[in-house]
Amino acid sequence: MKKIITIALVCIVCNVFAQPNAAKMNQFITGLIAKMTLEEKIGQLNLPSVGFDVTGPILSQGVEEKIRKGLVGGVFNTYTPVAVRKLQEIAVKQTRLKIPLLFGYDVVHGHRTIFPIPLGLSASWDTVLIEKTARAAAEEMSADGLNWTFSPMVDIARDPRWGRVSEGSGEDWWLGAKIARAMVRGYQGTDLSKDNTVLACVKHFALYGAAEAGRDYNTTDMSRLRMFQEYLPPYKAAVAAGAGSVMTSFNEIDGIPASANKWLLTDLLRKLWGFNGLVVTDYTAI
Repeated sequence: MKKIITIALVCIVCNVFAQPNAAKMNQFITGLIAKMTLEEKIGQLNLPSVGFDVTGPILSQGVEEKIRKGLVGGVFNTYTPVAVRKLQEIAVKQTRLKIPLLFGYDVVHGHRTIFPIPLGLSASWDTVLIEKTARAAAEEMSADGLNWTFSPMVDIARDPRWGRVSEGSGEDWWLGAKIARAMVRGYQGTDLSKDNTVLACVKHFALYGAAEAGRDYNTTDMSRLRMFQEYLPPYKAAVAAGAGSVMTSFNEIDGIPASANKWLLTDLLRKLWGFNGLVVTDYTAI
């Protein structure tokens, strides 16, 4: 848990303090964690949905009071400077440790300015243009109080029965990898401490587009050879491009849910690919 909390706080510190010094940042975070109660540490992993949009069947209750108690690390579906400021001021002025919140939102093909759906953008094969759309979205998101986008969706999809094909780049892993890199660069830029950048979140890790019979949330059964050759390259490309966060998928891999899959999240993502960012589950996956 300490490692997870550290990663989350690094993301927050990078967004709050301009040009953070690594040694000072690590010292600050280590000292902060030492002051936290177990409940506050668990609270940093809590991302309730409240605000303008409703995702799924769960509507979070009593969020403001939970923020005051230090039991919330970020908020989903709240934006605009007025709404964000209201919750952020509770976090930084009325809590014991004054830890600011992360504000995340599903911006997948533009925020205020709407671009073609990801599948449509991918049909252009123009990664320079696609990167510009992500940059424009980051500019608008950050101006609207957001600092975390749940994009890019890089799942390879080859079954037209799957209902989420439109959210990704299609069936070709080579093109998918190129677009994954472009989107991460567009959202994050070269310096996440700048106020016009947002944290990218690569989803859905992994193999979500290969669910049995194209049924959403279904299991995925695949050989390692096919994984590494045809489905994993876009995720790996996004990680190599410096993506700050990764979202787990709803499906099972080798009979183990992705959100609790040690081989996937530890052995592959962190040890083999060297990812040191934030891992978040998909909505209510736990």
